Amino acid sequence: MKIDEVRRLVRDKGIEYFFCSFVEMSGVPKAKLVPATNLEEMASEGAGFAGFAAGDLGQGPHDPDVVSIPDFESLAILPWRKNVAWVPGNLHVDGKPWSYCPRTILTRQIEKARQKGYIFNVGVEPEFMLLKKNATGEYEPWDSLDTLGKPCYDMRALYRNLDMMTTLLAHMQELGWGPYASDHEDANCQFEINWLYSDALRTADRHTFFKWMVRTVAEANGLWATFMPKPFSHLTGNGAHFHLSLADADTNKNVFLDSADPLGLSEIGRWFMGGVLHHAEALTAITAPLVNSYKRLIRGAPRSGATWAPVYVTYGRANRTQMIRIPGPGRIENRTVDGAANPYLACTVLLAAGMDGIENKIDPGPMNQDNLHEMSESELKKRNIRFLPTTLREALDKFAGDTVLQEALGIDYAQYYRRVRSEEWRAYHQSVSAWEIENYLKLY
Repeated sequence: MKIDEVRRLVRDKGIEYFFCSFVEMSGVPKAKLVPATNLEEMASEGAGFAGFAAGDLGQGPHDPDVVSIPDFESLAILPWRKNVAWVPGNLHVDGKPWSYCPRTILTRQIEKARQKGYIFNVGVEPEFMLLKKNATGEYEPWDSLDTLGKPCYDMRALYRNLDMMTTLLAHMQELGWGPYASDHEDANCQFEINWLYSDALRTADRHTFFKWMVRTVAEANGLWATFMPKPFSHLTGNGAHFHLSLADADTNKNVFLDSADPLGLSEIGRWFMGGVLHHAEALTAITAPLVNSYKRLIRGAPRSGATWAPVYVTYGRANRTQMIRIPGPGRIENRTVDGAANPYLACTVLLAAGMDGIENKIDPGPMNQDNLHEMSESELKKRNIRFLPTTLREALDKFAGDTVLQEALGIDYAQYYRRVRSEEWRAYHQSVSAWEIENYLKLY
């Protein structure tokens, strides 16, 4: 969107303020509120931020400001406050692109794929829970009637949340995202809203805005929305499954699609999937970025009977017990991505892994059709089925040895990412949990 179009939008839509925004490593949006009277300055010079204060951006308190230069192509007018618009941007320092900016990192990887003739398309299925504080100040599922052991698709619980879900759907329709379904998910007070796929950068922008919008609407209803991977040990966690495909950069034709193939996947699609599977263990350091993420990626089931999260590096058709599902012709679904993943970084490494698969014609191997959660350890070993990492530490170690993913993020950023996440792992293991007190204090 050119600046003349933005000026017309300001005039015709009555925009008075802009959230000039960006994300750091966590994916949480940061912003300054800029009056529309300063549009020209914001468009040309951006908005400045003290990078060290804004999160994990590779800066210290002695460094110059990071500046977010807005990308008006992803501008979104707030449906619930129409005089305010949100616009994401790419960070610059001293007039140059900042290599620690997740959006810049994705933009760079997208351009590499485009130079090889591809557009990376992504759809996302974000899950979230609606919570409230109880009498002791702890968070719990807000709806006291939502207690079924298998609440997935429960119409009664969905109806009790109808006002919030229809509000969100209406907002997304107004934004032009094409939302097509909302449902109650597998955990109590857990929901999901789906919208049409788009190119990776637009989807990452929308995913970022979506999480903020859900929380904003929840707060207006006196609730707290969380995308935390595993908020409760006995309930299913929050995933954000990514649906992936490539299109021809000239014709926009889906190059993953092959109608004659039993899975509907072309040779290019299979190679891309082979690359994602080949790099699977290292990918999880980005797609499942928290200590808590690995409490979602477990084999043991919560009370609903299934985790709905992958443990094994396998693929199959409509089989939700593995890492990659092929839900329909011309696309693959990566089920490792969780609600804490930074969508820009996740898209970057998934694209890099897939492009490596195409370049090296990596065979994804045989398809799995079995319920892997019921398969014995001996049978898994017999089939040479690999396991995803079981802890963040293990995932980071795998990531450290993966040059393809590190180069996609940039070597400096990859090392920085490892340091930040390793510090999180260290801090976690130096804290004493309630479980340890309960089980060890009196015994020892």
